[in-house]
Amino acid sequence: MNRQSINPALKVSFLLISLLIATSAQAQLYKWVGPDGKVTYSDVPPPSSIKQVQSKSYDGGSPASNLPPELAAAVAKNPVTLYTAANCTPCNEGRVFLKGNGIPFSEKTVKTPEDADKLQQVSGDTQLPLLVISNIKFRGLDTSEWRTALSKAGYPETDQLPKDYRYAAAESAAPTTVPAAKNDTADDNATPNRKKRKAPPPPPTSAESGFRF
Repeated sequence: MNRQSINPALKVSFLLISLLIATSAQAQLYKWVGPDGKVTYSDVPPPSSIKQVQSKSYDGGSPASNLPPELAAAVAKNPVTLYTAANCTPCNEGRVFLKGNGIPFSEKTVKTPEDADKLQQVSGDTQLPLLVISNIKFRGLDTSEWRTALSKAGYPETDQLPKDYRYAAAESAAPTTVPAAKNDTADDNATPNRKKRKAPPPPPTSAESGFRF
């Protein structure tokens, strides 16, 4: 049997590609305290004037199993949900804070009037971000309050997420089901004088919907 050897240069190429893929799966989180004493979490490096910065890498992606027992128990008993909207800086900081602390959570986005109605139903308000731990709600971003509540809910003080953990993609706060398509041609043939239905207007933007950040 003839066996072909792999070119050493090709092996090096495969290795470099693997390293690039592994690197792209990593994201960097930064934590720093500003001159006013405010703690900031971000995936963007802080200004050069900030001297003391903490950083860590985390994996992004989809859900994974095999959580440590303490963390798995907290997730089962007190699941965490974060409601966010586009162009909401506190929402982004809240998301980064949860990931930086190794907290598994589901994210609900508020984009449409239906989403806003759902937010109002859940929160009784339109302020974002909204953090829900089991049935306890926290309106607005307060990382100290969030951390205290998470600890009381049984979440470890340190990040215990497995290296292969992947966060699920965000989904609509009020997902809609697409109705079955109707045969408009057949209906038009049966009732030729019927007026064509107009397409609904596009949903308002976050600012027009009255969300408060």
